[in-house]
Amino acid sequence: MNIQYSTAAQNIGSSVVREILKVTQGSDVISLAGGLPAEELFPVEAVRAAYNQVLSGNGSALQYGITEGFTPLREQIAGRLARQGIPVNMDEIMLTTGSQQAIDLICRILLDPGDVVLVETPTYLAALQSLNFYRANIHTVDHDSEGMLPEDLEEKLRRLKPKLLYTVPTFNNPSGATWSTERRQQIVQLCQRYGTLILEDNPYGELRFTSEPGSIPPTLAAIDRNSNKEHCVIYTGTFSKIVAPALRTGWIAATPELVRMVAKAKQTADLHSSAIDQRALHQLLRTFDIEQHIASVSREYHSRMKLLSQELLAQGMEGLRFREPLGGMFLWLTLPAEIDTTKLLPLAMEQGVAFVPGEVFYPSHPEKNTMRLNFTHTPPQLVQEGVQRLMRAIVQWRELETAIL
Repeated sequence: MNIQYSTAAQNIGSSVVREILKVTQGSDVISLAGGLPAEELFPVEAVRAAYNQVLSGNGSALQYGITEGFTPLREQIAGRLARQGIPVNMDEIMLTTGSQQAIDLICRILLDPGDVVLVETPTYLAALQSLNFYRANIHTVDHDSEGMLPEDLEEKLRRLKPKLLYTVPTFNNPSGATWSTERRQQIVQLCQRYGTLILEDNPYGELRFTSEPGSIPPTLAAIDRNSNKEHCVIYTGTFSKIVAPALRTGWIAATPELVRMVAKAKQTADLHSSAIDQRALHQLLRTFDIEQHIASVSREYHSRMKLLSQELLAQGMEGLRFREPLGGMFLWLTLPAEIDTTKLLPLAMEQGVAFVPGEVFYPSHPEKNTMRLNFTHTPPQLVQEGVQRLMRAIVQWRELETAIL
């Protein structure tokens, strides 16, 4: 049968990250590719106890739930966000199947084909997939080490009249970069002035490598919510990185009007996200010290990031550059200009190591000599070997290129 797929469906590209995960799972390949947390750090016993408690009742935990999500969990999230400087109430919280669904639902209710969306570069691959699916007209904003450049943003706000600005300003995926406080304030003020919505995606913000007051800037949502202007920031987060991905529970924090519209869109997709997972998370947050757990996980991830950084520097490779992130899960590597990491990947896989080529994180004009490395999942004892395999692949690539020339 010749199936006539929709134009939107034909715009769907497969995720390079997911394809790499399929190839590396169950193999001897050391994967520095996927954005995977370390499963040995999951609070397994606490999660098991939470589910046991939820299932000890009369079976109501197995019933349908409301689209917006389990009310007590939404109240807990609102409380956590308020303590993080984002004053919201329960009616401004919507639970989603991970923060990825949040991105999709926001795109669904806001974007018509051809609508302009602004992004930083590089940016989250799966967000680009969602934007392309809804046939957005994606434009990039120039940036420096502090974040998006206000001058370039304002010019594009005025000229292009975008519907949305999408960003991961804290421990960015893939670059690990963090915007400065001043730059965040400038970007929020500009979007408030021009009436452009910001989708702030913050799945990694609690995985911080320093606890010094003021070391990590406030979220865009906090700046927006604590101003006297009309709110322009839609905020999304997830429990995937601070508890476990399999729970597939994220959230949107936005105005009640927008939450109601998202709820309508979500009803067409899945009615509601997993009610039993939401109840278990509610129970977990009641009985488990989640803040202590996050602090412990962050310390371990900091140690793993430092180890990967040291191993890379120990190679003494000329032209290799990176900046250590202040938190999160990723190290962004820039190699000598002549190296194309997309072409390098098959050789690296042959050597037994995987990474994500930087090219896939750009909507256009990619820097092909870049790559994303994950430092949270690989056991520390395998990091040195993983880096050495990567270097052997680079040597092999250079030999092949020389032979061709």
